[in-house]
Amino acid sequence: MQMKKSDVKVFTPLKDVHKIKVAVITAKWHEDITNNLKEGANSKLLEHGIFQENIVNIDVPGAFELPQAAKMVLTHQNIHAIICLGCVIKGETHHDEFINHAVAQGLTHLSILSNKPVIFGVLTTLTYDQAVERSSGEKGNKGEECAVSAIHMLIVQQNLTGHDQKIGFT
Repeated sequence: MQMKKSDVKVFTPLKDVHKIKVAVITAKWHEDITNNLKEGANSKLLEHGIFQENIVNIDVPGAFELPQAAKMVLTHQNIHAIICLGCVIKGETHHDEFINHAVAQGLTHLSILSNKPVIFGVLTTLTYDQAVERSSGEKGNKGEECAVSAIHMLIVQQNLTGHDQKIGFT
């Protein structure tokens, strides 16, 4: 069955976009890569109408610190969404797997508990070259993708506001 243009649901624009505040938390480990991610996220947020003064940029040492920094932001800032950016490259040990799992679990947990979008934007590549490709635009920019995800989740949240949000059977 072929879809018609009328069958495609289009996202509604963000309401009160001038009030939306987004934190971009960036790990400094592999800083050349993560700076590209941060620039991509900031650029895409601005493109979607988020005001520069409503984008809070925070740097942390590494990817492992992203969940803790996100928790601090949720506790001390009036933020509507958080984008967490980092880069973990496979090494000779399984260290990368432990870091990636801990960060993903931590950010997921925060997002669910806070009922705010907390976006996982950590590159988990096998090589440095793969990370460059995924941050420089050659194979996209994960920072841009995460900004779009944050915008979409804010739209979903706004569209659900005021509706019965029960989970389960009626």
